[in-house]
Amino acid sequence: ISLIDEEGNQDESLESKTLSAEDQVKDHSTGTRVVAGQIFLESGKSDSQSDDEENFHSQEEEKENSLEELNSLEMSNLLNKDLEEVEVQNTVLTAIGGTADGEPCHFPFLFLEKEYAECTADGREDGRLWCATTYDYKQDQKWGFCETEEQSNKRRQMQEAEDVYQTGMKILNGSSKKAQKKEAYQYLLKAADMNHTKAMEKVSYALLFGDYLKQNIQSSKELFEKLTEEGSPKGQMALGFLYASGLGVNSSQAKALVYYTFGALGGNLIAHMILGYRYWAGIGVLQSCESALTHYRLVANHVASDISLTGGTVVQRIRLPDEVENPGMASGMLEEDLIQYYQFLAEKGDVQAQVGLGQLHLHGGRGVEQNHQRAFEYFNQAANAGNSHAMAFLGKMYSEGSDIVPQSNETALQYFKKAADMGNPVGQSGLGMAYLYGRGVPVNYELALKYFQKAAEQGWVDGQLQLGSMYYNGIGVKRDYKQALKYFNLASQGGHILAFYNLAQMHATGTGVMRSCHTAVELFKNVCERGRWSERLMTAYNSYKDGDSNSAVVQYLLLAEQGYEVAQSNAAFILDQKEASIVGENETYPRALLHWNRAASQGYTVARIKLGDYHFYGFGTDVDYETAFIHYRLASEQQHSAQAMFNLGYMHEKGLGIKQDIHLAKRFYDMAAEASPDAQVPVFLALCKLGVIYSLQYVREINIREVFSRIDMDQLLGPEWDLYLMTIIALLLGTVIAYRQRQHQALPRPAGLRPAVPQQEPPPEHQPPQ
Repeated sequence: ISLIDEEGNQDESLESKTLSAEDQVKDHSTGTRVVAGQIFLESGKSDSQSDDEENFHSQEEEKENSLEELNSLEMSNLLNKDLEEVEVQNTVLTAIGGTADGEPCHFPFLFLEKEYAECTADGREDGRLWCATTYDYKQDQKWGFCETEEQSNKRRQMQEAEDVYQTGMKILNGSSKKAQKKEAYQYLLKAADMNHTKAMEKVSYALLFGDYLKQNIQSSKELFEKLTEEGSPKGQMALGFLYASGLGVNSSQAKALVYYTFGALGGNLIAHMILGYRYWAGIGVLQSCESALTHYRLVANHVASDISLTGGTVVQRIRLPDEVENPGMASGMLEEDLIQYYQFLAEKGDVQAQVGLGQLHLHGGRGVEQNHQRAFEYFNQAANAGNSHAMAFLGKMYSEGSDIVPQSNETALQYFKKAADMGNPVGQSGLGMAYLYGRGVPVNYELALKYFQKAAEQGWVDGQLQLGSMYYNGIGVKRDYKQALKYFNLASQGGHILAFYNLAQMHATGTGVMRSCHTAVELFKNVCERGRWSERLMTAYNSYKDGDSNSAVVQYLLLAEQGYEVAQSNAAFILDQKEASIVGENETYPRALLHWNRAASQGYTVARIKLGDYHFYGFGTDVDYETAFIHYRLASEQQHSAQAMFNLGYMHEKGLGIKQDIHLAKRFYDMAAEASPDAQVPVFLALCKLGVIYSLQYVREINIREVFSRIDMDQLLGPEWDLYLMTIIALLLGTVIAYRQRQHQALPRPAGLRPAVPQQEPPPEHQPPQ
């Protein structure tokens, strides 16, 4: 499934899962319960949560009042649309034309021995909807149309558009080939031209990112405006993004905030995430931790409810600056040759290679696409060879179920038992889950607790998470929030999303810990950034790698709006390198500066140094040595950056933004050399230069003639110091002459050669034989 598809279906799939989880909560008798390791409250809202929501709604009301003038046109359009829908509903109930014009339709009515509870097109070749105004149509022959001819044509046109849309979606979801996906988008384009809302959403995003359609910001903007007029939350969010980033329109943070707010009120999760980040960082709004918490918690609830037992896909956070400097090193991507080597080992029966490839294909990531079929095959091979890890993962796959592996608690239980008997923590955790939820066995909390403890002792994150949940909820053990906190912290160190979610809930409500809004927001933000939209990070990287910087920068900019620090720095990097022609040349540095600033505020050292560079050289802003010095000092003190220390040394040496101080300059140069081995050579050169400057400065500061005139040699070396000096010079000269003579005598002569004869050479016939 393409990324655009997943973005399009994200809301629906997540919402349906959330509702089912809420239903489970309502049916439970205790105050709290755990669903796949998540904490849910019986009441649905804690006191603090209800307060948050009241604050949020009051703030939204204030915002709507303040923005009423800006939205008068949009609201009037929506109002007119609602009135039209009401009129349509009213006309449906009254017969039009036929034999009973103006009479109310009778539901149900009998036609051809079949009852109809709504208007039907049966019996008509033109497909127009009609109804009877009495129960028995055959007896009374009283009928009329449910729609005007214009409405009928419009309905048939929309039905045709729906058919075209479904055809396109079927091709899109049924193939991973690029050519077929492009063909699918041709169907979607046709449906979008027929004003099909979902098709317009798909096409507009494809045009925005350049996915399977040629990138066209202006066309996507027009579609987003059309969708916004129809009240589409996805259209509103996207239009807000265009205004926030200044793509295709003049940048306006006020308008962006309006559209983001409407998108969030319509239930768009990405809009909620963007607003959460804006309230957290104070971008275009007053900084408000509680408002950020409300938005982030809502999105985190959806993300957490979508987490499967197998854990979902891996988020790849590749930094373009590091990747350009050291290709392949920073990304953690596996080379194709290396993957083929592992596949060769697996085919030869190497169990470790089979298990490793199985896990790679199960979760995806590191350049390997998620493929449950191949994961199942590799795990099966390793399990047949007796590997307990493979058995446990097979148990997970059967327990979860998929298109490839049918869900089977009994088969999962068998694999979990085999693995657990061999002491495997994954198997022990799976067996604990079976006893906790009664999957294939009767519910037994004591056995569940026992197996989770065994798994947790071996450091398995699922065991730690479930053990924490049991202590939190008091299931099979006395409720203990401190123990729950301990195990959630352990699981979070292993990177488990649900551990972050549970810790966030505890900090948000002050359960077992002091309430901390700031900590809760950071944890919820971490959860939100593991949602399916994070897969766009990899898509953006692939676009950049393929040379499509315009597509990459737009995707990174949207992710940057959502608060992804790596996306902010990557977008800034592409703008900094002037690789994106979609952004005007005069705007690249100011926009790059904005995103370096946002990335730096989230703790990225390189971004902080870049901010210093921009202010030092005047990129996108005026030259400001004092501000540059502040950024370098922050990078030096907070992140111990060798580059920042070196720059501070240089500024102290030259007196830029700070009083000149050669001693402090040397101190910062030394600190840079200690902080990083790579800095030692430039530091050595800088110190040599500093030594020369210091010497010259010292010489300048003193008068040499005055110094020599003040020196009294008679007093220093005695009255006959000149004789001593001459004697020393003579001795040195004699030593040198003697050494040269001895060296000359010691030179070896080549064998077979005679010393040179000073007399004149004899004639040739008198020469001695050689």
